[in-house]
Amino acid sequence: MSLDGARVAPRDFPVNAGGLCQKGWTAGELLTSPSRLTTPLIRTDGELLPATWDQALDLVARRLTEIRAAKGADSVAVFGGGGLTNEKAYLLGKFARVALGTSQIDYNGRFCMSSAAAAGIKAFGADRGLPFPVTDLADADAVLLIGANPAETMPPFTQHLRGADLIVVDPRRTPTAELAGLHLQPAPGTDLALAHGILHAVVADSLLDQSYVDERTNGFEALWRSVAAWWPERVEQVTGVSAADQRRVAAKLAAARNAYVLTARGTEQHANGTAMVNAWINLSLALGLPGRKGSGFGCLTGQGNGQGGREHGQKADQLPGYRKIDDPAARKYVAGVWGVPPESLPGPGRSAVELLEALGTEDGPSALMVFGSNLVVSAPRAGNIQAKVSSLDFLVVSDLVLSETAAMADVVLPVTQWAEEDGTMTNLEGRILLRRKAIDPPPGAKTDLYVLSELARRFGQPDGRFPTDAETVFTELRRASKGGVADYSGITYDRLRDGEALYWPVPAESHPGTPRMFLDRFAHPDGRARFVPVDHVGPAEPPDAEFPLQATTGRVLQHYQSGAQTRLVKELNDVVAEAFVEVHPDTAARAGLAEGDLALVRSRRGETVARVRCVPSLRPDLVFLPFHFPGEGRANLLTNPALDPTSRMPEFKVCAVALAPAEVVA
Repeated sequence: MSLDGARVAPRDFPVNAGGLCQKGWTAGELLTSPSRLTTPLIRTDGELLPATWDQALDLVARRLTEIRAAKGADSVAVFGGGGLTNEKAYLLGKFARVALGTSQIDYNGRFCMSSAAAAGIKAFGADRGLPFPVTDLADADAVLLIGANPAETMPPFTQHLRGADLIVVDPRRTPTAELAGLHLQPAPGTDLALAHGILHAVVADSLLDQSYVDERTNGFEALWRSVAAWWPERVEQVTGVSAADQRRVAAKLAAARNAYVLTARGTEQHANGTAMVNAWINLSLALGLPGRKGSGFGCLTGQGNGQGGREHGQKADQLPGYRKIDDPAARKYVAGVWGVPPESLPGPGRSAVELLEALGTEDGPSALMVFGSNLVVSAPRAGNIQAKVSSLDFLVVSDLVLSETAAMADVVLPVTQWAEEDGTMTNLEGRILLRRKAIDPPPGAKTDLYVLSELARRFGQPDGRFPTDAETVFTELRRASKGGVADYSGITYDRLRDGEALYWPVPAESHPGTPRMFLDRFAHPDGRARFVPVDHVGPAEPPDAEFPLQATTGRVLQHYQSGAQTRLVKELNDVVAEAFVEVHPDTAARAGLAEGDLALVRSRRGETVARVRCVPSLRPDLVFLPFHFPGEGRANLLTNPALDPTSRMPEFKVCAVALAPAEVVA
């Protein structure tokens, strides 16, 4: 049934094959939720009160103009989201750099895919999450899945893994690990050493694909010098994974006719996440997997538009088409599309965590515009970020519900959601999808494109420079991406309406798209992939006497991201309504805790209160917290903002903590 009760014809969509998870089949509840924002809000005497759209937009334009005049263009920052459509992400990047003239723009995808993207660019010369269709996985004989739990985070995806010999690397015994024939539970932060140990076994047991290495790669000799000392028995001492299991993984992958190595947040969200992903890419290259039909390396995206959201300019260092903002040729080309001088475009800005940490400081932004993100729940060291946001002179949030961040704003702008607007998304396999409007939005809600267009006009931008129609924006995006790594120039709404499956790059309207990248050559100038030597260093914050345990964070089946939307859906919230912490029963007992107790989890940055769940399969040195909950249940009050030197990804996945009973106030 459609949203208005009419019958609709089912679509044969290969990625989910008609399947939805709980979050998908309950998403319609948000369309009529009483928590929907339908009126702009302006803070008056400390209280958010209803206003007209003109009042709200006029106030935003006036205050931002005053702040820019007093402190410069970079005093205003913009923060986007990986759930925005391609059109919104594109126009947001253009708005920041043309209408505001600020370099201070980044987005929450920096918390998600940045390490995998950086590693892919180093190794292959280009980043596309899966450089092959998801459906190729159905023919896999073996799949090595590192730091991913799709059985909870994207259940329909798991159907593509059913025929494979599945190997899962995860410190937790997740529902995905339960599906695996072999589950490896390394100590948190030791994935890189584990990848070295398996690669060492590949070479020592004569499983190296020598002809592939010779013909399609560079740098193996230098890589081997960094791996040779990591024999499996040494790796066992570091990771806790037996040498025998490391050799079993090497043998399984080498014997498979079709094999895949797939990574996700568990191995990416570290202060050395780029190096970790490169270590897994090195293993896949040694086995001859990337760029071969039926095999490959890929990473699973974590947000609705995790792929497209990072391609078209809402990252601090990027312009549309995955171009670099400090590339003179890229600046000249994109400026030409936008009708502005190249020298008027700002240079690279701060990455997400660095941007948030700079808020309210002497040389940092004094005003912030937020689109599609809930910073005070989702950012690392969230208590500090909340204080930073509180210190701003002016905060504007565009959202469909009053998230914890929106509740702090000076102006809140109510916007449309998925079923109420047109737009495109790019899925984890690089396929561009047309999401079409199904119903009218509630009176008072406007699109983000309208917000950007109206504000740009108030800043003196000419009519037409910031369109409000999604297809018009996409047509401009096509031109801006032309010739870039992520080339969308051959994609049209008409082709998508006709049902064509178009995977970027699509450099011409006559081009069929590129479902499988790298079959003939990699994206480096010489066409060869690169082995990247990397070293194991361990977590940025190892446990000690004061904080003897390690905490890791992640998702649960019922909730998504900061939970601002899913916590409003009764069916979901009834199942998981509060923060919890998974603990081994022995670890809980040593801390004076039992099943169902409230625990105080402390780190050097803050503390959170969560309900104890005793999980016998968990490592005794580990605790797990979901990151979907606000207030004192925020997992990110604990997490470490230490950054990867390349991707600027924070170390969400491991930090040192202590566990104790919480004092319950009657």
